[in-house]
Amino acid sequence: MKQLFDEVSFKCSVLVTKSYSTSFSLAVKMLAPSIREAIYSIYGFVRFADEIVDSFHGFDKETLINDFENEYYKAQKMGISLNPILNSFQQTVNKFNITDDLIQSFLKSMKMDLVKSDYHNKKEFDDYIYGSADVVGLMCLKVFVKGDEQKFEELKGEAMRLGSAFQKVNFLRDLKDDNLVLNRNYFPGVDLKSFDEKSKAMIIQEIEEDFRVALQGIKKLPLEAKFGVYTAYVYYKKLLRKLENTPCHKIGSERIRVSNYAKGLLFANSFVSYKLNLV
Repeated sequence: MKQLFDEVSFKCSVLVTKSYSTSFSLAVKMLAPSIREAIYSIYGFVRFADEIVDSFHGFDKETLINDFENEYYKAQKMGISLNPILNSFQQTVNKFNITDDLIQSFLKSMKMDLVKSDYHNKKEFDDYIYGSADVVGLMCLKVFVKGDEQKFEELKGEAMRLGSAFQKVNFLRDLKDDNLVLNRNYFPGVDLKSFDEKSKAMIIQEIEEDFRVALQGIKKLPLEAKFGVYTAYVYYKKLLRKLENTPCHKIGSERIRVSNYAKGLLFANSFVSYKLNLV
């Protein structure tokens, strides 16, 4: 039965999320059951595309990402795909009216990772961030507002700033792998070979401003989404604090993490704040 296959497809998206990101998976669990599957399916789609360009060394990445894109559009047209990740994602796209410009912008940024290693000015950087992160926030927002276009337009700016903040924190955390393994430098005007505290402080200040604006949007989210998104926000803020307190030479040589114990405390504190209507 198609229904059973669809259930299996969404379970595959859940498995991908849990396997690749325990933190994001925990945050999704804080969302209302009615929207969890859709967010898992979005994560599965963007994670697979990201893995193609970041991890599949020794394979023809360009062919793989193009095939992935073509298979998605075939799934969109037919309403089904034997790739369970694409099968679940196309259903979410149709159900929540995720517009194609968001998907195209995302895939464009993913393809940029195959040909571009340095971002020389703010426009290049902002364009990449928009496609790789902001539009993912907008896809999720489409799910959160459940077709309320007025609410979507009201929260669009803050959702993009939250996506930007998450991505920039990831860039700062992954400085070692991006530089030494993938030979990429996303931050314009920053020489990773002489990365210093001044450069780190400049990046953190920019992220803090993104978070400040994003929090105002989180407070206005529908109840089904608010706690889950706030949980992710708190986790990334904690990760940013840890990066701020880590010497810059360590950020460039090792991957900074938040321990599972610390994550547990963060999520507990988030729940208390939520219940006390502090969010």
